[in-house]
Amino acid sequence: MDTKEIREICGRIRDRRPLVHNITNYVAMNFSANVLLALGASPLMSSEPDEMEEIVAGASSLVVNIGCLEKEQMKAALFAVATAGRCGVPWILDPAGVGVSRMRKDFVSTLVSRCKPAAIRGNASEILILCGAGCAASGVDSTVPGSDAVEAAKSLAATLRTIVAVSGEVDYVTDGEKVEQIGGGSPLMARVTAMGCACTAVAGAVLAVEEDAFAAVCSAMKLMSLAGSSAAERFSAPGSFAAGFIDALFEISNG
Repeated sequence: MDTKEIREICGRIRDRRPLVHNITNYVAMNFSANVLLALGASPLMSSEPDEMEEIVAGASSLVVNIGCLEKEQMKAALFAVATAGRCGVPWILDPAGVGVSRMRKDFVSTLVSRCKPAAIRGNASEILILCGAGCAASGVDSTVPGSDAVEAAKSLAATLRTIVAVSGEVDYVTDGEKVEQIGGGSPLMARVTAMGCACTAVAGAVLAVEEDAFAAVCSAMKLMSLAGSSAAERFSAPGSFAAGFIDALFEISNG
């Protein structure tokens, strides 16, 4: 996927300004919202169960991130994915920290049984855990390289008939058969909290304007990589890099 195709995707996001609804963790909300705004999407963050069906029915896509689970958020997410399935709204799952507790694993199983996600994006440890592999978890951080999870990602994608993305120093995207490898980015991306969560939000924005889920997720991962590389050329510390990353996304989107 070349830069011209990425810019074309960005143009569609700017033109359509899709409403991307995020049920996400408190740590990620601000950064994810700013990343979506930089792309020209319209972010919405709510975990109120009573308004969930109405919001999702009117959204262009849905992002569900389990990073900070609470009972009301879990209830909202179940309503949200059911509505997404009924209304044809594409949704993407971020199984953040799925290996931390049995509750998270069980909840993810319940979510995907309610409505198949268009895509799943996680780090290598999270994808391995979703596949039932014995993999240690360190909070929401991966303990293994992305390459170690490629076969697990292919199996998960084939089983659920979805797209699976594995984030890491090198990213991998698979539909169960073909695998796209995406390099670039910057090591500083791992030093900024919620960078992975923002990646899932970007994928949600692209899914809102691109029907081919594999192409959409590949585009999102490439966008993140390009912005990370660009920001790293100008900034060498995490704080300034985080702001520079948002600026880089804006520049790519409007280039």
